[in-house]
Amino acid sequence: MPRRRVVITGIGPITSVGIAKEDFWRGLRAEKSGIQRISSFDTSEFNAHCAGEIPNWMPEDYFPPHRLKRLDRYAQFAVASAKMALDDAGIPYSKEKPQDRVGVSFGTALGGIANAEYQHAHYLKKGTRGVNQTLALQVFGGSAHSNIAIEFGFRGVGTTNSNSCASGTVAVGEALRYIRDDFADVIVAGGAEAPLSPLTFGAFAIIKSMSQWTGDPALACRPFDAKRDGFVIGEGAAALILEELEHARNRGAHIFAEVLGYSLNNDAFHMTSPLPSGESSIRAIREALSDAELAPEQIDYINAHASSTQMNDSTEAMAIKQVFGDHAKRLPVSGTKAYTGHPLGATGAIEAVISALAIDRKWLPPTLNRDNPDPACDLDVIPHHGRDADLNYVLSNSFGFGGINSCVILGKV
Repeated sequence: MPRRRVVITGIGPITSVGIAKEDFWRGLRAEKSGIQRISSFDTSEFNAHCAGEIPNWMPEDYFPPHRLKRLDRYAQFAVASAKMALDDAGIPYSKEKPQDRVGVSFGTALGGIANAEYQHAHYLKKGTRGVNQTLALQVFGGSAHSNIAIEFGFRGVGTTNSNSCASGTVAVGEALRYIRDDFADVIVAGGAEAPLSPLTFGAFAIIKSMSQWTGDPALACRPFDAKRDGFVIGEGAAALILEELEHARNRGAHIFAEVLGYSLNNDAFHMTSPLPSGESSIRAIREALSDAELAPEQIDYINAHASSTQMNDSTEAMAIKQVFGDHAKRLPVSGTKAYTGHPLGATGAIEAVISALAIDRKWLPPTLNRDNPDPACDLDVIPHHGRDADLNYVLSNSFGFGGINSCVILGKV
């Protein structure tokens, strides 16, 4: 039997450079970073001070007061991004008319841990009386897909994975499988993260994985740059509506791109360092290409993981050169975390949105802040300014803590 084809018909990003599709697109085209010095808590005791923070988030614009009492910032991002994507796609939803063929596949690295940290401070002051009565329902990662399903009446597949920085990509890839294998006709896929609290932020500072840049915060994240010194954490979310192709066509939906291939594996090496040989990330790219039934030379653009750490960026560049050979010399590759920071489990979903928009709007976003070329990253990284391009196939990589490697391939319909 021919495989069911899966397309993207709606997107809903929440990032430091823009909230909702058009605002986010304007942020990308402005070619300016959304990274700033953290304003929500004091970072003076840490060796890192910047983040892709969303200072203008107004949850009351999306939720009535009685719902806000039950949703922490992480769940707010998840549900609001899902609503944006559903409305963008024109998918009907109603609690009163639940749908069995619509599901949710989300991802997060940390779930509600930051909120738990703040609630613990209340507990130390006032005991259990000071703690939000719904805390137990807020701290677990699965609150993302559960709250989305409850909010919109989706009784189909429901899952939230926690695969570190690859979670959002895994969510999109698993959604592809659910629809392809006829478990659902529509899946709300994406990722959400709200990790900006002192202890959570400090945990990453302790292991010295974040940038210690003290200059202009907009320059802290420098993918593929020789002077990069660590990732810059971020917060936010992105949801994508994945839909079976004929289902989308029958209702006249706008199609941004088709989801063609997916892969997932593990380095089985180290919790924070990539496998030096890059062999698992190489295999992940090759397996995604195989799943999409594409040859390497058919890829027109790569949205790289490019976390702005020394080892990750150089290892990813090596993997790209190994897989794509001579094609790698003319293959555009950009690292877009310099825009948004690195919102951990939401990153892959955000970058899937960027990849879909690149296909739909024929424009490649640049790698901001690549001022000092690194011989180990000698790719066409689209430095500083984006470029127009008619794209057929795009690869998006996510290589996360724990050695988790995941890739998705999108294509023009």
